[in-house]
Amino acid sequence: MAFLFLGETLLIPHLFPIVEALAELAPDVRQDLWVSTATTEALLAGWLGQDRSNIRIRRAPGFRPGPELPAKLPMLARLAPRLLRTPVAVCAEQTSLWLPRVLPMRTRFVKTSHGVGSMSARDDPRRRAAWRMLVPSEAERRTYLDRGFAPDRVAATGYVKASFRQRTHARPPFADDRPVLLYTPHWQRYRSSWWEWGREVVARLVAAGRWNLILAPHQRLVERAPDLRRVLAEVAHLPHVHADIDSFACVDGSYTAAADIYLGDTSSQVIEFLQRPRPAVFLNPRQVRWEEDPSYAQWRCGEVVDALDDLLPALGRAAERHAEYAAVQARFAAEQLGPLDGRAPERVAGHILEALDARA
Repeated sequence: MAFLFLGETLLIPHLFPIVEALAELAPDVRQDLWVSTATTEALLAGWLGQDRSNIRIRRAPGFRPGPELPAKLPMLARLAPRLLRTPVAVCAEQTSLWLPRVLPMRTRFVKTSHGVGSMSARDDPRRRAAWRMLVPSEAERRTYLDRGFAPDRVAATGYVKASFRQRTHARPPFADDRPVLLYTPHWQRYRSSWWEWGREVVARLVAAGRWNLILAPHQRLVERAPDLRRVLAEVAHLPHVHADIDSFACVDGSYTAAADIYLGDTSSQVIEFLQRPRPAVFLNPRQVRWEEDPSYAQWRCGEVVDALDDLLPALGRAAERHAEYAAVQARFAAEQLGPLDGRAPERVAGHILEALDARA
């Protein structure tokens, strides 16, 4: 069977725990881990070590020797003939689902989630090409059933990334023990606080000096906002600032685990942060009327800032007001992430084995 590690490194924590679980449950099943960059190849090889007789890392057509991704659609087109001989393929993104959508393939595609939350792109028609869609929670599953997906095509498994064990570090190396604040704006402009407020948010947080700052925007924001790298570079030398837009720590859960306070807009990373309820503040630079919009359900988990001058006061009282939001956060995280019992990869592996049995 095939695992498709063909996209950004942010997808890796949503797939690799399944590789490990499948190797434990069915060690006789051969796994091909298809990679598109040397960066992904090195990470996987380091974790797997030498004892992997039934797991092969394979380079996809168009493989790049660095971190830069090859063009995805040409790569998939060239990979398709090799996958035709593979009974099951597992992916965590939608681009790979172009293959079963446009080609008459017998390969069963199992799609697992990357990211969670109320703004997920559930209506993308490529998702209907998956043999089975695996989502974290029953609440998320219901959103697909409401869209006409057959009940046997969508299953809730829990949140796979919660079982990812290869985090980069527990806490960045700050000089003191001030509270850690994570600012992670989203990469899509209509959902992000960066374009209207981001530069000023960074300036005010740095000048306040009240927190150790982790500035770790979404991995794809730098593609859309070319000035991002310069803005972060101007403050990265400060002892209370840890700026990161390139390392694997940005996507492996290191920063959401380390932070004491979350500051963001609509990123699903807040739900990972809320696995352990802590203070959160949300930025609303466009004054969205969000209260009755289910797409913004996560904003009920903390104070929402509608004016930039309210930013520092809101952050200053976030810890004191956390008692107002803690129960809401716990309910929301449980609803979105499903059971956090560490068995999500095992459940996904069970669906993969079912797909293999069905093809036998």
